[in-house]
Amino acid sequence: MAFNNGFPVGYNQMFPQYPTYNPQSQMQMQMQQQQAQQSNLTWVQGEAGAKSYLVAANTTVPLWDSEAQVIYLKSADASGMPSMKILDYTIRDSSNLPPKIPGDSPEFATKDEVETIKDNLKKDIDMIKESLGL
Repeated sequence: MAFNNGFPVGYNQMFPQYPTYNPQSQMQMQMQQQQAQQSNLTWVQGEAGAKSYLVAANTTVPLWDSEAQVIYLKSADASGMPSMKILDYTIRDSSNLPPKIPGDSPEFATKDEVETIKDNLKKDIDMIKESLGL
């Protein structure tokens, strides 16, 4: 049997040759993958583009309008019937913060206020007991 570099002749034909390790090509592949991961937004042109975008059954896809500050949430139910919600977005800075709504943040009573309320309740209960003759 003839040998070529320690392997039998015909060995190369039985097993495919794999490319050698090339760090530069591997680095390029990683860069391409990172770029693909960074741009995972789906852009459409207007509401017509969002309506024509196909969505798989049981999924929801956010679609970003390239012409206006709008996000379309397009969903499809189990039967594949599509529905869409339209969200307008604005860029907020410190000058256009939304107004505070009363009751939006919790308000807490101090210990003295709680004691005052407790004392007033005791007086009211005592007064009710006296009026009932208890």
